[in-house]
Formats: sequence, C-alpha cells, structure tokens
Amino acid sequence: MEYIDTIEVHAEGEPGRIILNAADLVKGETMAERLAYCKEHLDWLRKLVLHEPRGYPALCAVLLLPPVNEGSDFGIIVLEQGGFTPMSGSNTICAVTAAIEGGLVEARGAQTTVVVDTAVGVITALAAVRPDGKVESVTVLNVPSFAVQIDAPLLLPESGQVLVDVVFGGQFFAQLDVAQLGLGLDPDRGKELARLGAMVKMAAAQQLRVEHPLFPQINEVALVMLHSGAPAPGKRNQNTVVLSNGVLDPQDSASWVGVLDRSPCGTGTSARMAALHARGQLALGEDFEHYSIIGSKFTGRLVGTEEVAGRQAVRPTITGRGWITGRAQWSVHPEDLFPQGYTLSDIWAPQGNANSAGNPRLQNQMHQ
Repeated sequence: MEYIDTIEVHAEGEPGRIILNAADLVKGETMAERLAYCKEHLDWLRKLVLHEPRGYPALCAVLLLPPVNEGSDFGIIVLEQGGFTPMSGSNTICAVTAAIEGGLVEARGAQTTVVVDTAVGVITALAAVRPDGKVESVTVLNVPSFAVQIDAPLLLPESGQVLVDVVFGGQFFAQLDVAQLGLGLDPDRGKELARLGAMVKMAAAQQLRVEHPLFPQINEVALVMLHSGAPAPGKRNQNTVVLSNGVLDPQDSASWVGVLDRSPCGTGTSARMAALHARGQLALGEDFEHYSIIGSKFTGRLVGTEEVAGRQAVRPTITGRGWITGRAQWSVHPEDLFPQGYTLSDIWAPQGNANSAGNPRLQNQMHQ
C-alpha cells in the first residue's frame, strides 16, 4: 500500500477520516475478530492517521471494510485517539455520508437504507438523500443500549465524590451532571472540562467494573460524558464527551487531559437516553434533542425495548448531518522521521516514549 486514500467528513462538527483502501491489512472472519486484530497489530496505522503531522487531537477515523454478514453494505472499525473502538454514532454518520456521496454505496431513492457491520452487532442507517446526491441527514438505529448503574458513587482525585451513571450505548460511558462540581458546559472552559473528564475516566478504571454480556472483550469505561442534568421544560439538553489521548497516570496529574467531542456524540446520546429512560425521565417515542459544546445537535429517540442476555435494554436512533470536507491521499516516505506521527504536550497528553522516529515495520507496510 503506497498511499492511504481517505474521504474527509465531519458530523455536526466532529471530524472523521474515512479510510477506503486499508481493508487488506485487517484480518478476521467476524467484526469482533477484526477489532481484536486491529488492537494487536494495527496500532501503527491508527497513530499514523490520527497523530501529527497528518492528524490532530480531535480527529477520529473509520476503517471501511467489506461486510461479514449477508445483506450488509460494509463494516466499520473506529479509530480514536485512545485506541480502536467498536462503534461510534458520529463516525457512522460520517461513513454513511462518505459511502453514498462517494459512490461506494448506491443511493436507492430519497430514503436509502445502509446496513453496517460493527463489533457490537449490525446497525442500520437511513440516509435522506437529495436529488443532487447530497446526504441531507443520517438516522442511525443503534445497538441495544442499557444502564449498568445509576448514581454510582465515584471518588475523584482533588474533587471528592460524585455520582455517575454507567451506561452502554455502543461503548461504555460514565456520565455525570457537571453541576455536581459547580461547572457549566462553557466552551471557554474546555481545558477544565477535559481535565475533569480524564479524572472521571481514570477513577472509573480503578473503581468500576463493566463487561458487555454478549461481547466480553468490551470491558472498560471508554468515554466520559459531562452533561447538563435532568431534562426540564425550556432547558437545552447539552453535553460534551471527553476522549483521552494518552495514558492516564494516577501519579501524574499532567496526564489528566483529553479532548472534547465536537459533536453531541452518537453512542453517548444513546447511552444518555438509556439512562434517562431508566430514571423515568424519557419515554419511548419521545424526541430528545441533544446539543454539543459548540451548539450542534443530534436528535435521538427510543424506538423500542428488548433484552440483552436477560438485561432490559432500549433501542435508540440518532439523527444528524454530515458534510464531506475533502479527499486525501496520505503517504509515508521511507526516510520520514515520524512514520507513526508524533504528539507534543503543548496540545496532547504526555505520551512518555510513545512517539517514534523510525519504524521499519511501518515503512515496509506502506511501501511494499
């Protein structure tokens, strides 16, 4: 592979890089096997695509893969700064937008159904396509989502005890009302919010245990949502999700950093709705308008209930918009000093010795 071909997209502000030609690098008969393979063997690719000089801290990416199930259009593996993940709502919106507008999936009328394989199950997306071929919006029917714990106590460094909801929405989240700590969702306080989210994730790793009943390899709180509290008439439901981009070290407060999701977060919105339903604050069939820290919006809805290994779950949909921002070919010259990219602690988390100035394996992969 000499070049990495991508379509650049954003979903309600969250940037997603759709990788079109890396499927041959991924091994596995199932999406779960593919996710495991990526985690073990392809972290060099994740760093190459997401780190500087080709990437930046808020960037995510998607490996667009052949389907594994009959009737599916394609499969996805999501690349985030913290690692490979099984599912992302905003990145699914990016992938569907790119696939249809890029001619990889045929637009089958004004309402085009796209079926996507993920490591947590098959999801269906409904794309609203205009006559000129623009994908106007994408509605994702997400995987079953469920609350694990409501108001679980969590002890944070420096801040004391808070109460969090532990919820699965395609990934496991710890979610908390920022008012517990006297904060609001002010974009001018992004660094403070990111630090709080990093502390919550670090504490969750130490104090909470999670495991998906059907996919036991999904067994960590991957993301933290800071939200505006219980819904109320006339109140805007707002959130920001914090994605860590380095190792969170309890002994090193300089590592307690991350980046804020620019979108309202699709899996996070699914998990938020599951928690609100468990609290009796969101009914089935009720629209849930969820705003990001920059004011963009996903509209969620719970369309039904089902059981997941004996656990009561809800089935959420998320509707949002995506826009193609460009196309690119990315490469690594054999003499490039940074074949896995690099990070620098002015805007990234401290990485220790994670940066690489030479990786023959990577160079061989890119230039064979």
